[in-house]
Amino acid sequence: MAKTLRLILGDQLNSNHSWYTKPNANVIYIMLEVMQEQQYVMHHVQKILAFFAAMRNFAHQLTKKGHRVIYIKLDDASNAQDFEQNLKRIIGQENITRFEYQLPDEYRLDEQLKSICNNLNIETGVADTEHFLTERFDVQNFFGDKKRYLMESFYRHMRNKLHILMQGDDPMGNRWNFDADNRKKYDGKVPLEEAITYNHDVSELKAMVDRMGVKYFGNVDAKHFPWPLSRQEALKSLQYFCDNLLPSFGTYEDAMLQEHISLFHSRMSFAQNVKMISPVEIVTKVLSHYEQNKDTITLAQVEGYVRQVIGWREFMRGVYWAQMPAYQEMNFLNHQTQIPHWYWDGNTKMNCLHKCIGQSLDHAWAHHIQRLMVIGNFSMLAGIHPNDVDAWYLGVYIDAIQWVEITNTRGMSQFADGGIIGSKPYAASAAYINRMSDYCKHCHYDYKKKVGDKACPFNSLYWNFFERNAEELQSNPRIGMAYVTLKKMKPEEKVLLMEQAEKYLEDLNGL
Repeated sequence: MAKTLRLILGDQLNSNHSWYTKPNANVIYIMLEVMQEQQYVMHHVQKILAFFAAMRNFAHQLTKKGHRVIYIKLDDASNAQDFEQNLKRIIGQENITRFEYQLPDEYRLDEQLKSICNNLNIETGVADTEHFLTERFDVQNFFGDKKRYLMESFYRHMRNKLHILMQGDDPMGNRWNFDADNRKKYDGKVPLEEAITYNHDVSELKAMVDRMGVKYFGNVDAKHFPWPLSRQEALKSLQYFCDNLLPSFGTYEDAMLQEHISLFHSRMSFAQNVKMISPVEIVTKVLSHYEQNKDTITLAQVEGYVRQVIGWREFMRGVYWAQMPAYQEMNFLNHQTQIPHWYWDGNTKMNCLHKCIGQSLDHAWAHHIQRLMVIGNFSMLAGIHPNDVDAWYLGVYIDAIQWVEITNTRGMSQFADGGIIGSKPYAASAAYINRMSDYCKHCHYDYKKKVGDKACPFNSLYWNFFERNAEELQSNPRIGMAYVTLKKMKPEEKVLLMEQAEKYLEDLNGL
């Protein structure tokens, strides 16, 4: 009788997949913990532990349902620490006649698995992950040969296609997005809520990771690990978000506080990106909850969240497949500066970066404005090489898988793609950070000062960024005002600003 071996990757923990409809004695599933996946970038320790713990739980649940699972742990004596060698060994041992895998979401693994199949002398097959709302190349097909992809156009297309928050052909509330309403600084008008956390003991897993010599960074309390590691917990997190956080999510989604890391964010990204829960389930639940609670939840809160899931997330994946592998080499602004050492410990006098990086190191998570407009913004203003920025973001965040990380980082955050994703660089001075947070009140630097002692580095670096990139950027109509202001600036004022910026750029490690 023909025997099939099916590979399940660490971000393919979709228990609703059609593969698992019923057990089949002639189908074996294989899951692998391999050093290969620990070494292509250095990961946050919480990211490693979350993946391994969630994978092990998934294998356990499949086994309980009657499926046969071969699970190769990182410290197994027979582990070759490489996908191909492990697969070939199991194929031989089990007399496998057919090998199947689900489409990987990373270009690197997609190429590797195609190569492995070419080297096997048995039948092979590929299945969809049955997770996303779009196919790999839907975004590319939607925009055709356009050089720039406008997310808003794709988002409206998705709303129409899925008939979400629509009244006939028109958007509910007669507006496609409520982004302008969702940019409020936290004002204390509603009480803050803590995100739901769990209490897993992963200390044995961490001891194994340490014993195997895996290099990592970041901090963890392994006896009280907070992340959802099962589908059941992912569903519980979604319910908690709807009940406690959704009513204020949109209003304060861009706000930042130094003593509260997540405000009203769901922190569902890890569970969603490893496919324990699907975008369809999330959106369906959020919309259902909204329909039942319109007296306490406004359309703006719901639209802001739905846009992230059916718009931004699907859009970024589509850009990834449309542009890889060239995308990972793009450096439109030719940034060459090495990443400062305090990205690895948070020890900088700039309080916003101290808090956002420190939070990332402590929790393996930060929300989108902390990632984009504080850490990403500084990285771009300082001219840090996109390769360094990519590696840091891909490693530090628990939800970072390359398809979603590199598009947000190299594209939106660093403008290294020259505007494929963002129509302008997301550059901001200290005024923006002060407007959206309470970081500046507690800082060594003065956010109001552009030059002189304790002048906030964001201010002079902001103008230096536009000055040094004038050739590439000044024709961009969305940032025309920056160049109008630069031209109107008094020569002596401009000289002082550039000198201040150069002083900071020469000693980024000392900031």
